[in-house]
Amino acid sequence: MIKTNAMRLLDQGKIEYESIEYEVDENNLAGEHVADQIGVPAQQVFKTLVAKGEKKGILVFCIPVNMELNLKKAAAVVGDKKIEMVHVKDLLGLTGYIRGGCSPIGMKKKYPTYIDESAILFDTITVSAGIKGCQLVIQPDDLIKFTDAVVCDIAE
Repeated sequence: MIKTNAMRLLDQGKIEYESIEYEVDENNLAGEHVADQIGVPAQQVFKTLVAKGEKKGILVFCIPVNMELNLKKAAAVVGDKKIEMVHVKDLLGLTGYIRGGCSPIGMKKKYPTYIDESAILFDTITVSAGIKGCQLVIQPDDLIKFTDAVVCDIAE
């Protein structure tokens, strides 16, 4: 197992985590499939979504893989009138990550990050390690502190 940038940053920050590898199915990058592969309930596996606000610019949202980002709630939380998802083709240039391997940890720039409030209901959650085929198991509080995330109601 190689160390991803996200892992190196967590190591530097002395943040505890575990990594779980899984077989990537390029025809099925759905988060629920990842949850099944790693044996973790879907509500504890968080996907990282990148959006752009009219005024606020690039924004990062972490929500359970079995839920959708509520764009109206998200816009209200960030204080913008409207936000829209970033196109997949723009993801790598903005974050340094590709679809299916986007981590809230270690993006090219430090973007405002928002984590759905359901994360704090669990002792641990998983997020992408920054590559397809690997998830990080981390305590929600550690992830929130490390990314300076705002905990809020953004998923439905």
